[in-house]
Amino acid sequence: MNQRKGWILMVLLAAAALMVLSWSMVSAQAPGPSKEKAPAAPGTATDQKKASTADSTPVYKPPLRGSPGGRVGGGTRGASLETPVSLSVLVPDHVGLTLQSQPDLYWFISRKPSQPVEFILTEKDAAKPLVEARLKPLEKAGIQRIRLADHGVQLRPNVLYKWFVAVITDPGRRSRDIVSGGMIQVEPASPELSARLNQAPKAKQTFVLAEEGIWYDALAGVSERIDGSPKDLSLRKQRAALLEQVGLNEAAEFDLKEGKP
Repeated sequence: MNQRKGWILMVLLAAAALMVLSWSMVSAQAPGPSKEKAPAAPGTATDQKKASTADSTPVYKPPLRGSPGGRVGGGTRGASLETPVSLSVLVPDHVGLTLQSQPDLYWFISRKPSQPVEFILTEKDAAKPLVEARLKPLEKAGIQRIRLADHGVQLRPNVLYKWFVAVITDPGRRSRDIVSGGMIQVEPASPELSARLNQAPKAKQTFVLAEEGIWYDALAGVSERIDGSPKDLSLRKQRAALLEQVGLNEAAEFDLKEGKP
């Protein structure tokens, strides 16, 4: 038990070390003015194609305020494994926002692991995790979901949380775990956002959430629709577009291949 607690503390300290520079660089400065380009002549085939693409894929706009770094670990790791595995939590490189107190969290793994996988959730700077649980064995590789409701925990508004997924490659040497982590914060919906969501059809709510910078809910919205229609390539393209916009290209490419007939 002491060894297990020691590993948890080691993971949290390592994550804190990776994030400390980003925390110190938090800035509330407003973004500089963008350079406007002269509009292209309307009516061309290129213009129509661009408009069609913009209408068919959501565009994620990060929150317009300074945010500390929010994604750590990941990448192809696990030199002790016969086949290296790529693990990444599906979050932006800043604090991702949600409107929900019990949001779904998504992560990606490039192959089905035979080793156990653990999930840890903690408040920023807290020593004791809110959740420390072994996940059920995976049915296949690809994008996975963690339901916070299944773990009986609710996130408080305007509090920063860190969460991690770890593949335990050697139970006796937890320093060899493959770990990826990210950050999340609950931000209550403004009256304007609530009105936009109420007026938007379900198929377009992901677009509204992405445009408003609500990462977790935008990803969950399109992912739930994919669960209902796993071979709908247009939905896969929407999710891939979100992932690519935050640098998660490997997960996006894997997901698109999985959705092809």
